[in-house]
Amino acid sequence: MTLPDAAAATPAWVLLAYLVAGVCFILALRGLSSPESSRRGNRFGMFGMALALITTLVHYRPFLPGGPGAGLLDNIDWATAGQILGAIAVGAVIGLVTARRIAMTAMPQLVAAFHSLVGMAAVLVGAAAFLNPLAFGIAEPDGLIHISSRIEMGLGVAIGAITFSGSVIAFLKLNGNMSGKPILLPMRHFINLGTLAAILGLVGYFTQDQSQWIFWTITALSFAIGFLLIIPIGGADMPVVVSMLNSYSGWAAAAMGFTLHNSAMIITGALVGSSGAILSYIMCRAMNRSFISVIAGGFGGDAAAASGGGAAIDRPWKRGSAEDAAFLMKQAELVIIAPGYGMAVAQAQHALREMTDLLKEEGVEVKFAIHPVAGRMPGHMNVLLAEANVPYDEVFELEDINAEFSRADVAFVIGANDVTNPAAKTDKSSPIYGMPVLDVEKAKTVLFVKRSMGGVGYAGVDNELFYRDNTMMLLADAKKMVEEIVKSLG
Repeated sequence: MTLPDAAAATPAWVLLAYLVAGVCFILALRGLSSPESSRRGNRFGMFGMALALITTLVHYRPFLPGGPGAGLLDNIDWATAGQILGAIAVGAVIGLVTARRIAMTAMPQLVAAFHSLVGMAAVLVGAAAFLNPLAFGIAEPDGLIHISSRIEMGLGVAIGAITFSGSVIAFLKLNGNMSGKPILLPMRHFINLGTLAAILGLVGYFTQDQSQWIFWTITALSFAIGFLLIIPIGGADMPVVVSMLNSYSGWAAAAMGFTLHNSAMIITGALVGSSGAILSYIMCRAMNRSFISVIAGGFGGDAAAASGGGAAIDRPWKRGSAEDAAFLMKQAELVIIAPGYGMAVAQAQHALREMTDLLKEEGVEVKFAIHPVAGRMPGHMNVLLAEANVPYDEVFELEDINAEFSRADVAFVIGANDVTNPAAKTDKSSPIYGMPVLDVEKAKTVLFVKRSMGGVGYAGVDNELFYRDNTMMLLADAKKMVEEIVKSLG
């Protein structure tokens, strides 16, 4: 099967179908911007992808010997058709089983794993096009690849390889197979810049010489730089990394779309790439980080971050019980709940919803404060609260809720360590210095649910909030503690 030589060979109905699919993808992104409309957004995305896939199969007809525009279906190459349908079935089964079995706590590493698959797919498509350019319609009869296609191929393979290896490292860090602390190599900035310059230089040289050593060197260096860019990044910054890799995967898909003359891939890749880049930029601003340093792999990579901030500090602190917490919250007028990854690990969102319902029955106003990077990926806490049917109008982002803590009677922190640490505002040696945090310490009383005093947050730094006079530590599994509070409230 041979692809058409140019996009001009694509029939109008195919372009129209791809346009409709593209609109569906835009509506999907719009829907996913809010938990309230996320299900509708997912449906748009599913319909758009199904439309794009069916359109591609009907137009290119890889199961017919004649390829695009071939005759009736009685000439079907059943071996090829079986391979295509088999691949679709295998992917569908894996996706369905994974979606049903994956725990919400493992969602960030699942997203990182999916990004790695997109990156590897771009590399494999680029390699296939390089090895057999005539079949992809990107070469002259003598096998010489068009210069424009070499640029697209080189960039697509480079971005795809970076996405793959970077996503693998992100997965290992998020899954606990690799330390969440930054791994700082000597002269890492020089190495990274030199490697990136070599990749860009080789892509330029590839336009003049399509020798195999150039293509495979670009691929190898790109795999290496993906690894080098992510290992210096600390665990606290992983939400931004996941968003950034999502952007990379989109641009890789878009580049391969040009190679395949497939406008659906170009549209989809550009949407994913641009939306991921915008989200990364927004999150960097929320964390007072430099977007350029994210791209360069220097994010979170200073000496303080590498040290991890040390172990927990041995200072006096106050311990409370579920009964104490229930009494304080029942007497309050305003309770603000700040959830974090500890809530996700314990799967405490449903018990937390039950607790808030009981408090509201007592006439207590309850609000939820969400930090942009609470959890391990953007929107992690919003998804968990939506799963527990927490009303959307009770959930507020950092910039909308921070001013409310000063009038709150109780700030109930459940597993949110780094994003509530006042050291981010005062300690210049801290790896989280400069990151905007939830001002929970301004509440009259802070109830902090934590498994034990021995551990530190994902950024590896102790939280000085634990030792404040207005803080009461509730040491237990988050779900068990909330369930005990619910019993006391009842």
